[in-house]
Order: sequence, then structure tokens, then C-alpha cells
Amino acid sequence: MKLNRRNFISASAGIAATISSPMVFGASRPKVVVIGGGAGGATAARYIAKDSKGAIDVTLVEPTRSYYTCFFSNLYLGGFRDFDSIGHSYGKLASDYGINVVHDWAVDVDSSGKTVSLAGGGNVNYDKLILSPGIDFVDNSVPGWDLSAQNKMPHSYKAGSQTQLLNAQIENMRQGGTYCMVAPPNPYRCPPGPYERVSMVAHKLKKTNPSAKILILEPKPKFSKQGLFEEGWSKHYPGMIEMIGPEMGGKGVEVRPASMEVIIDGETEKVDVCNVIPAMKAGKIAELAGVTDGNWAPTIAHTMQSRKNSDIHILGDAAAQGDMPKSGFSANSQAKVCSMAVRGELTDSKVFPAKFSNTCWSLVDTNDGIKVGASYEATDEKIAKVSGFVSKTGEDASVRKATYEESLGWYAGITSDMFG
Repeated sequence: MKLNRRNFISASAGIAATISSPMVFGASRPKVVVIGGGAGGATAARYIAKDSKGAIDVTLVEPTRSYYTCFFSNLYLGGFRDFDSIGHSYGKLASDYGINVVHDWAVDVDSSGKTVSLAGGGNVNYDKLILSPGIDFVDNSVPGWDLSAQNKMPHSYKAGSQTQLLNAQIENMRQGGTYCMVAPPNPYRCPPGPYERVSMVAHKLKKTNPSAKILILEPKPKFSKQGLFEEGWSKHYPGMIEMIGPEMGGKGVEVRPASMEVIIDGETEKVDVCNVIPAMKAGKIAELAGVTDGNWAPTIAHTMQSRKNSDIHILGDAAAQGDMPKSGFSANSQAKVCSMAVRGELTDSKVFPAKFSNTCWSLVDTNDGIKVGASYEATDEKIAKVSGFVSKTGEDASVRKATYEESLGWYAGITSDMFG
């Protein structure tokens, strides 16, 4: 089925329509606190508030007043979208759904007392806690780089000011300069994301700086959609992109932010822009809540509950859930399963078997879109892949254009699903 805005929202609404009416509560309603207002958290908050019909008190804790999506941020870098088009507010969640939106940082979780501490000094009580904090970075995973270097060598893997900074650096590169990407090891947010970014940077440089070079320092032996990206790079950007894999030194890379240098297998290379994407882990609040295994938060597939605390659920990038990639589509899909499970436990509404889906679209060049996706089911062990699909090399231009247009419909649909 071609996924557009209308049928995306209709499919989402189909889940909500099957939920039985909530129980009626008195003055004291059960409390759900959601930390993180992205594809997982915003969706979960909205669905719980909407489908419980006021029976559950929902608080969403998110420090930013405008949320900029990581998905489609590469298209901003490529010049296909303006920055405001990837920004979204939380106003409708508060006004239309009665969600208490708290713009503050969650800095600690007392799981025994069931309270969340806020940077501003207050506390929020919960009966159920949903964590969707996204990612943080593993210290020292790229020698020479830490967060203090992010303004010199941006990661741009949390959309917002980092995305604008990287865009400005690319636009101000000297003619014939080198853009270098230090790609992340597995697992990481949005498996095709770094390579769509390379495509979008190449698209921009082809127009504004055609003698520039792109250098990818790749620690992995392979990556998502590799054959499709390499086909596209050869077709659209011949001679511009070089990749150094792990066998040639791409795994043991060091950076020197002050001098804008990268060290590859002992050899020093001067670059003009260096986009360092480090190894990743669950957002810090998951660790503070005591639900991680070190880097990620193990979850029960049927409900997205923590395997360490049944009153805490984890969504999206932070979750160690099985076969699903860490993507916005995945987080949104998991949020609907989680919201149904939470409502079921708090209001005795009916809970149906968990099902999940994901698609990751990537733009290689104008109207040249590719995709990969799958459907999944919950098992006692994990979220397990049932079936999948991927674009094919050599596809007709009309197919690639249709794939790109499909992604536009999906973006409109998912952001409406998240923010109302």
C-alpha cells in the first residue's frame, strides 16, 4: 500500500478505535509522565490523552519549545527544505488534548517513590513513566572528540542548532575543500541517516562547490542500503565521494578539532569540515532511572516495558528491543503499542496483540528516493522481524520519484500524528 498522509493517520486511528471506553475516575486520576517529546514520546502522550478521554492525567516533559525532527533534517542540508519546515510546537498537545507540557529537563528518577526531578527544582509524580529520551554519545568513542568539540566538529545527530551549524560550515567551505564524515559504529540512530547526509551534502556541493571532495571514514564492514547509495553516488556525484572502510583504517580514527585534522591509520589528513558522529547510547535519563544495561534499555516487546522495572516503559532510540532499527517511524510505532498497554493497565481497556512496522526513506538526489522497511511482531524474546522490503538497484526514474513523494506524505502524516 502506498503510504500517504491520509492512510497513515487512518491506520493509526484504527488502533485507537479498537480501544474500549475507559473507566470513570474520581478526582484522583492515574498519572502518566512521558520524558522526551520526539516521535516516541509525543505520540505516546497524545494517544494516551486522546484515547483515555480524560481518565488519565498525562504530563510531557520536554526541554525544547520547538522540536526539530532528525528525520528530514538531511533534506534541509541538501537544500530541499527550509529549517522552519522541520520544526514543530507542542501547543496542540496542550490545548487540544489537555496534556500538561512541561518545558524543563528531567534530571533524575526516583523509581521507588515514583517521582521525576526537574532541573527547575520541581518534582512530578507518576503511576507509569514512559522514557523516550533519544540518544546520548559514548565518551571517547572517537579519540580526540567530546561534546566540548561539537561546535568545531559538529555531530548534527540531534536536530536543531547543530543542524544549522553543520549547514553553515558546508556553505562556507573553501572551493575545492574536503567535507569529512566520521561514521558511527552499530547500533545507532537512523541506520541510513549518515549516508543520506552524504548524498545531500554532495547535492549541495555539486551546485555550489563542484571541485569539493567528500571523505567517509567508515568503521563498519557494511551499512544499510549500501548498494543503493553507492549506485546513486556513482550516477549523480562521480569522483566526489571517497570511503575508507575498516580494512583501510576507517575503524581506528582520531580527530584534532583545533587544527581540523583527522588521523587515519597513522596518516594525518587536513579537512575543512568534519562531521563526527560518535558511538551512541540511550539518553542519560534512562541510565539515571536504572533501566539500562550500560548503553541501552532492554524492553519487553509486548508492552515496551522495561525488563528492570514494570512501571517504566522505554521507546524509540533508547530501547534495546530486538530487530527494529532506531528510527522515527519505529518510535512512533512502538509508542502506539505502549500507549495501548498503559491505558489497558490503568483503565482496564482492552489490549490487542502488539504489531509494529517501519520504513526508512532516503533521498539520494532530486526525485531519487530509496527505501527499506519491514513489519514486526512481539515475541517473549524481542520485537522480531516478520517480513521486509528494500528498493532495488536500477529502478526506473518514475519509481524513484514516487518513492520520494511517498516520503513527503509520510512526513506530513507522522508529524500530525505526533503533534496533533
